[in-house]
Amino acid sequence: MTIEQIYTGCLAQGAYYIQSGNEAAIIDPLREVGPYIEKAKANGATIKYIFETHFHADFVSGHVDLSKQTGAKIIYGPQANPSFDAYIATDGEIFKLGDISFKVLHTPGHTMESSCYLLLDKNGKETALFSGDTLFIGDVGRPDLAQKAAHMTQEELAATLFNSLRNKVMTLPDEVIVYPAHGAGSACGKNMSKETTDTLGNQKKYNYALRANMTQEEFVKEVTDGLTPPPAYFPENVKMNKEGYESFEKVLEKGTQALSPDAFEAAANETGAVLLDTRDAQTFAAGFIPNAINIGIDGNFAPWVGSLIPDIKQEILLITDEGREEEVVTRLARVGYDAAIGYLAGGMKAWEAAGKEIDKIASVSAEELAEKVATGEAVNIVDVRKDTEYFAEHIIDAENVALDYINNHMSTLDKDKTYYIHCAGGYRSMIFNSILRARGFDKLIDVKGGFKAIKETGKFNISAYVCPSTMKS
Repeated sequence: MTIEQIYTGCLAQGAYYIQSGNEAAIIDPLREVGPYIEKAKANGATIKYIFETHFHADFVSGHVDLSKQTGAKIIYGPQANPSFDAYIATDGEIFKLGDISFKVLHTPGHTMESSCYLLLDKNGKETALFSGDTLFIGDVGRPDLAQKAAHMTQEELAATLFNSLRNKVMTLPDEVIVYPAHGAGSACGKNMSKETTDTLGNQKKYNYALRANMTQEEFVKEVTDGLTPPPAYFPENVKMNKEGYESFEKVLEKGTQALSPDAFEAAANETGAVLLDTRDAQTFAAGFIPNAINIGIDGNFAPWVGSLIPDIKQEILLITDEGREEEVVTRLARVGYDAAIGYLAGGMKAWEAAGKEIDKIASVSAEELAEKVATGEAVNIVDVRKDTEYFAEHIIDAENVALDYINNHMSTLDKDKTYYIHCAGGYRSMIFNSILRARGFDKLIDVKGGFKAIKETGKFNISAYVCPSTMKS
């Protein structure tokens, strides 16, 4: 028997490849399914089952494409009602895979169809639990995402989750290994560990939501406390996972069309597409196409795209580092942004060589900013980190305008003022700068290195440190 966790850091998502004999199963696959098919082929196996733990909100699963390409059956737990052909299992139903078996445990609460898959070895021993978003390492699934679909309040869903955990999960042996769908960084929970597997026994000891003496009332209060609004694209991903989608191959073909500078400019003018520049922040600042938005591919790319481009069907034109076009289109498709219509062939070098207009964003080092502050010059500093990061530690008198809520708080800034913008390390501040630059704010200056560099100078008046773990998320 082989169990392989295929973890994708930028989505904090775990898919699983399990093989017994010459049969394989995939649990919660990503959108691009080629690697699973190639892995099974290399191992001399046939993919028999695609187990889905629930209708995912934070990414588009590869279940539909994988089933079409392999003939594998898509399995959901009770109460799932997809628009495509799938097998809806009953609670406790057994699926054989080679010498092992999977037992369906219906565990509603995160969503009403949420189910875990309990792996039984060849001797019938309860060995591993693929827990989806029901149980994470250090946390449990947030109960507010399925309120409309379930016609329930988040408190009612939390109570349902409490009973699922107590009656279906916590009764399992302590030595069972828990394999969740997500780890730290996912928006599907609020307190997830950086560890991506653990024993159930350890989770019973250290996971706040699994305390043995915890009442249902305490569980509901603690699980719902401090929940922040989910990204706007979550309902759209649920819809795609439930109803199906265009094949990944077609999305990739459309998005990787190479456009000359003239063709790129014409497409931008004709379609109203978002110009998405995925290069490094400081590289972007040194020269970019006017009105382009910078969300760097080497950061939390997909979640930020989902948070800041509200329309999942918005057409997108790409400016990337040469050779990374396919990677960008793939990562957009993972969260349902299938409307990329091409990329700038030759990148910014080709754009400049064609004599096209470019824009720039000014940057200063933390030391340069410190000198301005020291001279008594009136300096407006904007901190675009999350409010919890800001309250933990910040420059005294800096204004907090979190990138997450840029559209709601843009009116607090004055286009006639000069602002020095910083985040933690420089990634988010450039996103913020580029969005506002495209909307007519032309006096923004980026602080290179962000708060880390600012603090290292030792020249700023910094607030007393407050441990983030003592604050609500």
